[in-house]
Amino acid sequence: MSDWKAKRFWKSVSVAEADTGYGIALDGRPVRSPYKTQLIVPSRPMAEAIAEEWDAQQGVIKPEEMPLTRMANSALDKVAPQKSAVLAHLAEYAETDLLCYRAETPPALGERQSAGWDPVLDWAREALGAPFQIGLGVMPFAQPSDVSDRIGEQLARFDDFELTGLHDLIGLSGSAVLGLAVSHGRLTGAEAWALSRIDEDWQTEQWGVDDEAEEMAALKAAGFLSAERFLRLARGQTA
Repeated sequence: MSDWKAKRFWKSVSVAEADTGYGIALDGRPVRSPYKTQLIVPSRPMAEAIAEEWDAQQGVIKPEEMPLTRMANSALDKVAPQKSAVLAHLAEYAETDLLCYRAETPPALGERQSAGWDPVLDWAREALGAPFQIGLGVMPFAQPSDVSDRIGEQLARFDDFELTGLHDLIGLSGSAVLGLAVSHGRLTGAEAWALSRIDEDWQTEQWGVDDEAEEMAALKAAGFLSAERFLRLARGQTA
């Protein structure tokens, strides 16, 4: 097996206005996605942040250090061509949202879940019109029909790039409510991630640190915060 790895071949990175947004160029040549789509993003702050990722590469290119580029590629190559399927997939999280499943035992864990999650579900009921129900244990149960309707309506408001960031916020946390709370500014990414980890943090307190699990959690946390940043950049906010 070849151990060849792509290396930096460009001297300069630049951002230029395009007809439908902003593009990134390497030595004047436009950056393209894996599917050969020109990488045009919706805001200058996003383009500049992506350009910084490319400019930071020295020697061997490290894609894992370029999360914004990865998500921009996904917005163009994956989300845009199959947006309906992405919307349907994300809407399914509302049916089994993490925040709705509470521990029967021990009582202290259930109390911690309620303290952290109930205020966010209250917000979802009031701000989104989604009256999520709560159950004990891990067995699936049906949510009211208007929950799916309201969450679906919320998701449909996101453009391709916003939806790409939201996809990772929801997928990594296991909660449509947490993802939407971040997107609406109800929670910061760090606050939402901490809430998504209540069960895991409890287990760590009881049984000690699992180094492998902690390493995986750190990677997911970084991905979650990158998704929050990507969503803000898609809206033209500096982040």
